[in-house]
Amino acid sequence: MTATPTVRVRGLRRTYGDIVAVAGLDLDVGAGEVVALLGPNGAGKTTTIEILEGHRRRDAGEVSVLGHDPSRADLDWRVRVGIVAQASGDLGELTVREALSHFARYYPRPRDPEQLTELVGLTAKATARVRTLSGGQRRRLDVALGIVGRPRLLFLDEPTTGFDPQARRRFWDLIRQLAGTEGCTILLNTHYLQEAEALADRVAVIVGGRIVADATPTALVGRTAARTVVRWADGRQETDDPAALIAALTGRYGGTVPELTVSRPSLEDVYLDLIGDAS
Repeated sequence: MTATPTVRVRGLRRTYGDIVAVAGLDLDVGAGEVVALLGPNGAGKTTTIEILEGHRRRDAGEVSVLGHDPSRADLDWRVRVGIVAQASGDLGELTVREALSHFARYYPRPRDPEQLTELVGLTAKATARVRTLSGGQRRRLDVALGIVGRPRLLFLDEPTTGFDPQARRRFWDLIRQLAGTEGCTILLNTHYLQEAEALADRVAVIVGGRIVADATPTALVGRTAARTVVRWADGRQETDDPAALIAALTGRYGGTVPELTVSRPSLEDVYLDLIGDAS
């Protein structure tokens, strides 16, 4: 974490009538970090992201994004922020190439539209009208539009919905390139736990408008090390030291332990424990 985080949130609150969407949320995101926001529907993830983007007002709290309050940010701030929202905009009868070329003109140092088309795997659809694209292809165009301006901070809200496995893996490579090579800070809202585990430097789990866990995927899984389950032909045991248990079993059986399996907790196991009945 850098001394001045790219995103700094303290005591963020947002209510809708009697419904508390965000309830005193704190979050720091350092420059070049990829942070995944996880949580059940209605946890406050999208509201939080929209406040950080400057698209929704907050009721209370302090918010700094790229050194500015997003609710009062100017155009210079906006060109440094990329957004891939859940819903796609209407691009009418534009082709993929036309859409990228059009939006590239809004930025002082845009990516080359032709190279960007190749980067997101849409070269074969460059002259196709946007309305003819499949759901996954349209989502790839959304991602391209989100990064056309070379953002310093990229918000990704369910970016791989509709992607086939090959397209999702290609997208993961792109995110690693943006963060690793270009130093782009990325805030990722996803329901795909495998995606969070593959991409995120840190995972922040939101429940009831508050962050209930914030750590690396490895650290989160490590919290439940005691739940490693060792099974064998006539037994089962949870342990925080599976190696010692297996050694003891090997001695007991005088060699190979019959039907031995070791099941370690996954990020999904930890996540389900954290959200409890909120899902």
